[in-house]
Amino acid sequence: MFKNPGTKWPIIIGLSIVGVIGACVWTIKVAINNPVEMSEYGMQNYHEYDRDANEIIEAKIAFDRKYSITFLTSQIAQKGTVIEYNLSDKMGNMVNDAKIDVILTRPDMNKFDINLSIATVVDGKYTFSAVDLPKAGRWDIMAKVSVGDDQRYYNIKADTRNSINTEF
Repeated sequence: MFKNPGTKWPIIIGLSIVGVIGACVWTIKVAINNPVEMSEYGMQNYHEYDRDANEIIEAKIAFDRKYSITFLTSQIAQKGTVIEYNLSDKMGNMVNDAKIDVILTRPDMNKFDINLSIATVVDGKYTFSAVDLPKAGRWDIMAKVSVGDDQRYYNIKADTRNSINTEF
């Protein structure tokens, strides 16, 4: 095909340059079609969370010295999930005047976020209305619990296909 061996190298270099440019265009197109989701760990922008990490940890420790919170929901399901928490002080008295804000979110995208903020409270048991999850699989249940000036974040990893919930 190439009778003169000096002509094949410019063609190979030219094809390599075109290939690299094509790969760059493809990478940019994939990045535009699949944007990065901003993390909202701790129910706030990750810049704020990183900036205030020490205060958040200290607030959690102070909260845990005074109160005990338990996630009561045994398993989340795609249909009719009821989120429940139990909150008591260290003396065993039930706390009924806390404010609990909950977000159910997918770890990979936040377009399916479900916000829960109004719970019914009976003897320290906070029950949120049943919700239907738009997609099966992994969900993060993030809660911000406030009792007066004390607050903490209580985050659970859960899966509609598995009954094991873990705090993180």
